[in-house]
Amino acid sequence: MSMSATLEQCLNNRGARYDVLHHAYSHSSAETAAAAHVPGERLAKTVLLADENGYVAAVLPSTHAVRLSELRSRTGRQLAVAREADVREIFKDCDIGALPPVGMAYGMQTYLDESLVREPDVYFEAGDHEALVHMDIEQFLALMEQAERAHFAHRMQGLSI
Repeated sequence: MSMSATLEQCLNNRGARYDVLHHAYSHSSAETAAAAHVPGERLAKTVLLADENGYVAAVLPSTHAVRLSELRSRTGRQLAVAREADVREIFKDCDIGALPPVGMAYGMQTYLDESLVREPDVYFEAGDHEALVHMDIEQFLALMEQAERAHFAHRMQGLSI
């Protein structure tokens, strides 16, 4: 697959400057960072959350976990991690576990954790388990300008998931 059509269209529409980094197939964020030789703090992962009102995308470093209580407080919603079937339905052009951070392009509110903003550049899934998009932080923030920035993640101890 390489890059999801939705992501590619989003990048092209915004005139984004980026590189695509191909790597060996990986199953998790930690494996992806190792296979691509990139720091886990710079690898953004996307977590799909849901409640009775719909979906929300949370974008955070692969070395972090979502603090649901923070997002629930911020949104006033009872968000929980979405079911795999929901992920497949929403991100039809992506592999499970390889979601790009552009939730806005998929029609949902997106939250960007502030810890990613401190990095000089960012890598993120292109839609499959063998390619990452790489952008400098200015390009990434321009891409994510519709996302709401917040503090909702905490660093995980041990391996990332």
